[in-house]
Amino acid sequence: PTVTSPCKILKCNSEFWAATSGSHHLGTEEVPEFCTALRTYAHCTRRTARTCRGDLAYHSAVHGIDDLMEQHNCSKDGPTSQPRLRTLPPGDSQERSDSPEICHYEKSFHKHSATPNYTHCGLFGDPHLRTFTDTFQTCKVQGAWPLIDNNYLNVQVTNTPVLPGSTATATSKLTIIFKSFQECVDQKVYQAEMDELPAAFVDGSKNGGDKHGANSLKITEKVSGQHIEIQAKYIGTTIVVRQVGRYLTFAVRMPEEVVNAVEDRDSQGLYLCLRGCPLNQQIDFQTIRSAQATEGRARRKGPSLPPSPEAFTYETATAKCKEKLPVEDLYFQSCVFDLLTTGDVNFMLAAYYAFEDVKMLHSNKDKLHLYERTRDLAPGNVAPSGALPALWVVLLCLSHCWLCLL
Repeated sequence: PTVTSPCKILKCNSEFWAATSGSHHLGTEEVPEFCTALRTYAHCTRRTARTCRGDLAYHSAVHGIDDLMEQHNCSKDGPTSQPRLRTLPPGDSQERSDSPEICHYEKSFHKHSATPNYTHCGLFGDPHLRTFTDTFQTCKVQGAWPLIDNNYLNVQVTNTPVLPGSTATATSKLTIIFKSFQECVDQKVYQAEMDELPAAFVDGSKNGGDKHGANSLKITEKVSGQHIEIQAKYIGTTIVVRQVGRYLTFAVRMPEEVVNAVEDRDSQGLYLCLRGCPLNQQIDFQTIRSAQATEGRARRKGPSLPPSPEAFTYETATAKCKEKLPVEDLYFQSCVFDLLTTGDVNFMLAAYYAFEDVKMLHSNKDKLHLYERTRDLAPGNVAPSGALPALWVVLLCLSHCWLCLL
């Protein structure tokens, strides 16, 4: 079983937002109800304090509660029931039509220049990575890894094994930090994990805070508990986070100018969306397929390896993936790979939704489908000239010898 964090701060955040939805412009008569919801929120954080001691989201929530109590003159003593506050009419809540121009990327950054070039990055499944340069990789990357880190935001994912003892991993936790930006937004943290896909930031808000252009950062819940979208208009960025089955998928559309806005260019190679996975973390489909065939033979000879939750053959996995992904591109191949590796049919849906997100977010419709697997050999991942062809010849010969022996 996958280990999950005992810290339940996301649940506290979600409950507070549910209780105060649409209440950011409360009238005087509703302040007591808001204070009641705040006290309930504080009580929830105290219950999970011991298990959340080292959690950034927990400490952010605690400080946020103190600030809100002070702003609304709330007493820490009083009732802690959680009434549902009225929702303001559509278009009235958090909408600010007078946001400064600097908080709209296309109006500010590109006022006197060409239309920005948008790029896409996505992570899904076991996990499969499509970088900003349209390189497609399958990686191990177990544990915490940075996806994006630039002057405006940080994105980090945590990948955990799908099955005990398996090399197959999937994304179980996602943290996004939007850095404070001029008069547009305060720093905001979004955090999701398995079975917790909040429709709010960790402080319970759904926009960029109290600044004049706060509405240039906004969370929208598309499907409760399954699909959220974050619009960061001040940097021209759209982020889509989904929970498919038990695991998370991530997709982003971001201007090239924002992608490359970093102070330390030497460390860019560490960020997966920009340079891809390190070479020693990349997995080749064909190598794994041979290993799966060998594993199948070993399983027939004895019970040394645990069976998959659902047994897929190459033929049944192919047929299953064709239901949602009729084009045999890399998304289709990823689907087949994941079904063979994990036996979990939800990975087919993860590949399907990842491609749906590409169709929505990628600016070049001619590059939606990818057919050729590539390994990124950017600086820091460079192989010696001539080394790869020679290595592949050796591996090919060894694989034929191994199959003859079997």
